Amino acid sequence: MAPLLELSGVTIAFGDLPVVEALDLSIAPGESLGVVGESGSGKTTMGLTLLRLHEPTGGEVIFDGQNLLKMGDRERQLMRRRIQVVFQNPYASLNPRFTIGQTLIEPMAIHGIGAHTAEREDRARALLAKVGLPPETFFKYPHEFSGGQRQRVAIARCLTLEPEVLVLDEAVSALDVSVQAQVLNLLRDLQDELGLAYVFI
Repeated sequence: MAPLLELSGVTIAFGDLPVVEALDLSIAPGESLGVVGESGSGKTTMGLTLLRLHEPTGGEVIFDGQNLLKMGDRERQLMRRRIQVVFQNPYASLNPRFTIGQTLIEPMAIHGIGAHTAEREDRARALLAKVGLPPETFFKYPHEFSGGQRQRVAIARCLTLEPEVLVLDEAVSALDVSVQAQVLNLLRDLQDELGLAYVFI
């Protein structure tokens, strides 16, 4: 199977300080890839580069046959739907002033997914069910949930954009061991159902 995502000779530096040097990796649709290294080794920087939140100083990032680093703003916006990230701290990544429903509807509205608000609300509710959260979740706020539940919300928010790749930046490291297992089982089920590729950091 042809790779969906390829990094070739990627180098990232901040000023004169190299953080990532000559990185090569590839991942196929539906595949999981683990990136392991000690703190400060550039793992998260690499993940953020996939999202174009950091710009490499050399190399190529090829996604579905296109070089992400040579895309214009409009192409980049369309591509961002296809690569999403789940961060380590779900509370910090969720807007505390938004209900969970608003949190899920906002990215759909920005990217023009769904013909109208009612359709987006239906899709948001369906995604909450898919990640194992009850219907009343839609009307609640992030502070009303446990860490594992908030991480499920973060995963559902990613799924609103129908991505093909999820970058999971230590996405379960802040959770209790039993909750980690539950979230990992959820991710496995979603991968089997949706054919997602995962980059685990």
